Amino acid sequence: MKKALLIVDIQNDYFVNGKMQLFNSEEAGKKAKLILEKFRSENLPVFHIQHIATRTDATFFIKGTNGVEIHDYVKPLKEEIVIEKTFPNSFRETDLLKYLQVQEITDLVIVGMMTHMCIDATTRAAKDFGFNCIIIEDACATKDLEVNNKKVKANEVQTAFLSALNYFYAKIIDTEKFLLE
Repeated sequence: MKKALLIVDIQNDYFVNGKMQLFNSEEAGKKAKLILEKFRSENLPVFHIQHIATRTDATFFIKGTNGVEIHDYVKPLKEEIVIEKTFPNSFRETDLLKYLQVQEITDLVIVGMMTHMCIDATTRAAKDFGFNCIIIEDACATKDLEVNNKKVKANEVQTAFLSALNYFYAKIIDTEKFLLE
């Protein structure tokens, strides 16, 4: 077993004063920082995923803005790989899979934003590629959603998506439990 950390889209636009503030992004960012510190202290591979908007109607993650930058909580070190993506799935049209295969990674620990979009898409793809996945639930954030005039609160979105992933796609645990392993 060889594990790596995937930090997905912990970028300034998801925090206070950002263009797409998420529910509990501050708390999730701080928990992600703790996970990152553990990986660094154990000299384990870390991959930063950074979403760059390419749609002409995009309102956040615009190249050249402060919002697109990776948040200070999880700022990459020079030797850590940053993979830019333009789709929710971190593997789609990126070199992520290649990097993981070269390093013979078998297990992925996943933290980041947005649970209902990029965390979900990335985790499902990772499992389909044969990786064992762990999602650190309190190191992820999402937002309120709406479908057919029904509003769903962020905490319910978080629970629904993580519970769906929990059965087959990933083991879902919190920061405290992970740090004790």
